[in-house]
Order: sequence, then structure tokens, then C-alpha cells
Amino acid sequence: DPLGRALAVIEAGMGFGFLAIVIGYLPVLFQAFSRREVMIALLDARAGSPPSAAQFLLRLGASRNIGSVDSFLAEWERWAAELLESNLSFPLLSYYRSQHDNQSWLAALTAVLDSCALLIVGIKGHNPYQAQLTFAMARHAAVDLALVLKTPPINPEPDRLPDDKLQRLRELLREAGLEIAEGPAVDAKLTELRGMYEPFINALAERFLFAVPPILPDTTEADNWQRSAWQPRTPGLERLAVPEGDQHF
Repeated sequence: DPLGRALAVIEAGMGFGFLAIVIGYLPVLFQAFSRREVMIALLDARAGSPPSAAQFLLRLGASRNIGSVDSFLAEWERWAAELLESNLSFPLLSYYRSQHDNQSWLAALTAVLDSCALLIVGIKGHNPYQAQLTFAMARHAAVDLALVLKTPPINPEPDRLPDDKLQRLRELLREAGLEIAEGPAVDAKLTELRGMYEPFINALAERFLFAVPPILPDTTEADNWQRSAWQPRTPGLERLAVPEGDQHF
């Protein structure tokens, strides 16, 4: 009858509409994924593969230009905001892994939070304001993503930065030319800052079967850009510069 034919036409139209929504949904996901991965790739030469706060700060110290960190952290503040917006709107994106098995959005977020915490309380001679802004945005992303993915905070075991590793990190940073803040008050503040995000990062890592990168790795691996299937491992960044005294270029 006419009512049955009308319902059949409406149902067929809804099927075509649903198919169009699915097809249109995929480019949106890919664009959000692509924007996320571009910034993660930029960490390769700056913080290692996988990224770590120690490598980021050591390479920053080697640059002899600690003031340049603010513009970099401002970019990561925006990246954390985009990560929060896209992954809250499309939680499925959280499951999209990076192209390299030693990179991930969670490792990048962790390295940024660790670096900001150390810059805020542990490094002298630079204004910590931008590090505070980036820390706040990155911590916001970690907390809200843990909430929407229903992963209650879990304290990391063992401690990611015990006293002996903290002292070793300070020695390395001092050798790299950075001015290091020390003392019981500094240690207590660093512990407080880490307690604001580490339980959420650890919970997300267990959910996604990720390994949370250490603050100070036991060994230093070659960066992804140094590796190739056709050539031997290339030297690090310090070997790319023209030697002093060579004015050919």
C-alpha cells in the first residue's frame, strides 16, 4: 500500500545517507591523525626515538640557545589542545598508532609533560611561563582523555625517576651547559608536578598497551632519521655542522 512504499523509500534514503556519513567521516579522521603525527615526527631529532625529557633537554643545552624552547613549547601547547579536541570528539583516534613502533601520541605527551616539569623547577636562567602554559594544556589533555576512556589513574611502579637517576640527570644537564636548580624544595616541587600527570599517563598506557617512555633512558638509541635499510647508521646532529675554521660554505 502507499504507506508501505513510502516507508520503504524513506528507509532506502536513510541507508544512502548513512553511507555518505561514513564516507565523509574517514577524511575527517585522517586529517586529525595527520596533524597529530606531524608534530610527533618533529620530536625525533629533538628528543630521540622514543622521545624522552632527558634527551630533549640535553640537546637543548647543546644548542646553547635555551631561549628557543619557548616557541617550541608554544607549538606543543597548541598540539596538546588539538589532541584534546580531536580525541574527545573522535575517541577512536586514540587507537590509531604512529607509523614507527617507537613513537606514539602518548609517548610524545609524556615527554612534553616531563620536559615542562623539569623546565619549571629544575632549570635556571629561563622564564618558566611558557613551560607552565604547555604543562597545563598537556595535563588537561591527559586527564580528560583518561576520563572519557574510563581509565582511573594508576600510580606508576616503579618510580620513573628515583633519586639516583635524578642525580645522574642533573650531572648530564650540567655537563650540557644548563644551570640546574637543586635542594629539598626543588625535589618536592618536581615530585608534586609529576604526581599531577603520571597516574593518568600510566593508566592510559595500560589501556593502549603502550610503554611509557622513561625520563632518563638507560641507553641511547639512534634516532629514526639516522636509520636506513640501505645505508649504515648516519652520525648524529652534532656531526652535521661545518667544523669551525672551515669557511668553504
